[in-house]
Amino acid sequence: MFACTKPKSFDAEKYRADFPALHQNINGVPLVFLDNAASAQKPTQVLESLTRLYSNNYANIHRGVYTLSQRATDAFEHARETVRRFINAKSSDEIVFTRGATESINLVAHSWGRTFLKSGDEVLVTELEHHANIVPWQILEKEVGIVLKPVRIEDNGDVKIENVKAAISPRTKLISVAHVSNALGTILPVEAIIAEAKSKNIPVLLDGCQAISHMPVDVQALGCDFYVFSSHKLYGPTGVGVLWGKKDILNKMPPYQTGGDMIDVVSFKGTTFRNTPHRFEAGTPAIAEVVGLGSAIEYVSTIGLSRIAEYENELLEYATSQLSKINSLRIIGTAPNKASIISFVMQNAHPHDIGTILDGSGIAVRVGHHCAQPVMERLGIPATTRASFAFYNTFAEVDALVIGIKKVQEIFG
Repeated sequence: MFACTKPKSFDAEKYRADFPALHQNINGVPLVFLDNAASAQKPTQVLESLTRLYSNNYANIHRGVYTLSQRATDAFEHARETVRRFINAKSSDEIVFTRGATESINLVAHSWGRTFLKSGDEVLVTELEHHANIVPWQILEKEVGIVLKPVRIEDNGDVKIENVKAAISPRTKLISVAHVSNALGTILPVEAIIAEAKSKNIPVLLDGCQAISHMPVDVQALGCDFYVFSSHKLYGPTGVGVLWGKKDILNKMPPYQTGGDMIDVVSFKGTTFRNTPHRFEAGTPAIAEVVGLGSAIEYVSTIGLSRIAEYENELLEYATSQLSKINSLRIIGTAPNKASIISFVMQNAHPHDIGTILDGSGIAVRVGHHCAQPVMERLGIPATTRASFAFYNTFAEVDALVIGIKKVQEIFG
């Protein structure tokens, strides 16, 4: 590996030992995994919890009176309580398991939106949103007649509260924004946005996909109305997401999908539904994956999100300083408040070429528009190369990235 060029403030190597996928060669060199904003690697503790569930405790939940079913049900509901504590929700009844953050936003759009929004109502987003926080509202534009209103971002990728305030009108009925931008790393001023929204009695949804693994999240302290995130970016399994919502709001929302386990009584005269969270969890859920999410949360909680945030900020500062020294490279997104994501473009080299060459050096980065085409259009670029860091990344890996980029520079000039 490469020599570490910065004193350690955090023992990343200790935690790297928990991630088997990080200890392999790619194209003959040690893997440097810098695509954590897309999906993070999984620690042994999560992998073992999946094996344990499938090996000894697997059965369908909420249905069986036998021991295995009760074990699986207990493990599933324990995970729900773990999520509640992690984000400091008032009640585990406010924790709805979905297939991912995308489904969580769709659930809110199609259940809450269709119930409480009408033609002419405005939903505010920003220009840096992920497609998952744009397209569901565009569907409501066509079908209900709402107006999706993007808040302009600054050229450096920052979101000014003044721009949010200016975009709010008497017709604004929801503000739905990212907590952290997946494309640029910008940390949005969500506290100020929520305060402004509350002063006007406007509910707020936060897309927490890029925040939940990088900083402590307290939904009660934030004061938002909905918070969504996915498991796989939080070192947990794929196929699981969380929708947190205030209980009184969730109980007023009709079911998004229907089927088994979410009903109260079914007859051919009609059906009544259970209260939240079960009314939104139709059919057999991703049982083992939810249990794995609980294990992932317990794992990162033992490290501490505040410590993780502090270390990742050091990584970000170091990477920013090193990449800024490369003349042909331009960092896209330089807001003063950022999480550990760096997007960049290079003269004469397309991001796909950059990604391919870096892969030859064992370095995994994301290239493209990052499912955020509007922000690319706003900034006048087709795509970027994105390096996103987790707490298991090291300063030596930043050095490896810099060396890899210099190879790109040699090839493309």
